[in-house]
Amino acid sequence: MKLRPEQRVIALYDRYTHGELGRRAFFQRLVALVGSVAAANAALGVLSNDYARAAIVAPDDRRIVTEKVTFETPAGPYSALLARPVGEAKRPGVIVIHENRGLNPHIEDVTRRLAVSGFLALGVDLLSPVGGTPPDEDKARELIAALDLGKATEALVAAVSFLAKRPESNGAVGAVGFCWGGGMANRLAVASPDLKAAVAYYGQTLEPDQAAEVKAPLLLHYAGLDERINAGVPAFEKALKEAGKDYQLFIYEGANHAFNNDANPARYDRKAAALAWDRTIAFLEQRLGTALPPLH
Repeated sequence: MKLRPEQRVIALYDRYTHGELGRRAFFQRLVALVGSVAAANAALGVLSNDYARAAIVAPDDRRIVTEKVTFETPAGPYSALLARPVGEAKRPGVIVIHENRGLNPHIEDVTRRLAVSGFLALGVDLLSPVGGTPPDEDKARELIAALDLGKATEALVAAVSFLAKRPESNGAVGAVGFCWGGGMANRLAVASPDLKAAVAYYGQTLEPDQAAEVKAPLLLHYAGLDERINAGVPAFEKALKEAGKDYQLFIYEGANHAFNNDANPARYDRKAAALAWDRTIAFLEQRLGTALPPLH
């Protein structure tokens, strides 16, 4: 399939953001695709995240309470953003697992969105051992690429226990991960016997032989144009079926990788994002117990 010019640019950016290309090689190829340095700089501006345009729930929103917390893991303390609805009711817990840019303003906003939807949400900073998420996205990607995935998974397992024991929690905990975090959500579904549900947005698939080890129901969202991730989907789904696992899988045709990220106008797909979010909230409510009505 021959990609449209704009789709080739998005595919090139995807390779860059996932470590297949260094910045210099990426920019050189981008110039070749769009025809000039000026056009490449303009395209890069569109491709880059703009966090101000996508702040749906403000940090001081009166419907919720937010705080920075730390929890213990086998590798030491990790930091996180905890968000919950105002009130004393116990809520289902949801761990939010960030993309390969760390716990940035967009993921913090997603954490607050889950709180507005009635959940006790914990946005974990998996770069905590190296000083936390830096403001420079390129640096954050480098740090993510260097993480020990086994230790990061152990930290998420500890986060499940931490969130389940919070006084605001009803004891049931799920997870939602995006991009790199989607792959980590899949890993967590294998590693944690206490996880009640896992949602992976365009996350790296598990190896087929790991499918039999999945312990939590899965909701899997994939983008129709995401050739890199989708290459592993058929084998993963086949293995889940053969192992008799509880899963739901949706492919959003015409959508790009990172279609949920409304801070990224080039890849954001409003229709796909809204449908996937509605499915996510319904899935979490079904698997974690009834959350109280969302706050308005």
